[in-house]
Amino acid sequence: MPELPEVQALAERMAEASAGRTVARVEVLSVQVLKTFDPPVSALEGRAVEGVGRYGKFLDLRTAGGPHLVLHLARAGWIRHRAAFAARPVRPGRGPLALRLVLDDGSGFDVTEQGTTKRLAAYVVTDPQLVPGIGRLGADPLGAGFTPAVLAGLATGARQRLKTFLTDQSVLAGIGNAYSDEILHAARLSPYAIASALDEEQLAQLYAAVREVLGRAVAQAHDAPADALKSEKKSALAVHGRSGEPCPRCGDTVRSVNFADKSLQYCPTCQTGGRVLADRRLSRLLK
Repeated sequence: MPELPEVQALAERMAEASAGRTVARVEVLSVQVLKTFDPPVSALEGRAVEGVGRYGKFLDLRTAGGPHLVLHLARAGWIRHRAAFAARPVRPGRGPLALRLVLDDGSGFDVTEQGTTKRLAAYVVTDPQLVPGIGRLGADPLGAGFTPAVLAGLATGARQRLKTFLTDQSVLAGIGNAYSDEILHAARLSPYAIASALDEEQLAQLYAAVREVLGRAVAQAHDAPADALKSEKKSALAVHGRSGEPCPRCGDTVRSVNFADKSLQYCPTCQTGGRVLADRRLSRLLK
């Protein structure tokens, strides 16, 4: 799933590729992707692109004097820049192509989603805050306003496990499954620790890990070629997706806890005092 660093890199690439350009046409190839009807998609056409920004995991393409095209890539979505398209519009089909945005010079972007579960979402709105997911977003963990005091305030009274706390978009915007694992490993904290129970030192460790892990990932994504963003992300992960491999810090075996539709990875030595957490799927079978 694209998270804050990858979405930031995509926003920068889209902004660069569309600078000085006008939207020629927008083709919606999947009936499921478009979540709004007013303004219509056609309201984007003929408008100059003012820029592309990010809200958490949402991309926001702004047009001059007109609406915004807001995209959420969900778990399996992606955006690819194309130097040119065929003159004839593509027909809707069963493939991964969900939306195509063509610029006045013939270049543009393909928005795709792999797999059979379609969660990718596109919104045409006059204000990004009208998108429900954006309106509920919490603090941007790389924003200037995110301080140790802000994190401490968010954790106060939060009876969530740290894994849930970090991935709750109403708490911190943009962190997902992969980077939450990486942050907790860097902070040497258990994914099952309760956020409100952290002491001052642990909160300081968590804050430093959030800034360090995400800051490093953003820099790496910025420097990576566009077609290598996903592979570069995977290659830099210390524990996420590396169950059974040695921890790069201590050499212990990275373990996994599996849930119905996702999993988390952690190092017992670094994070849980050597304790191996129960696999949730196995636990249910043994009851």
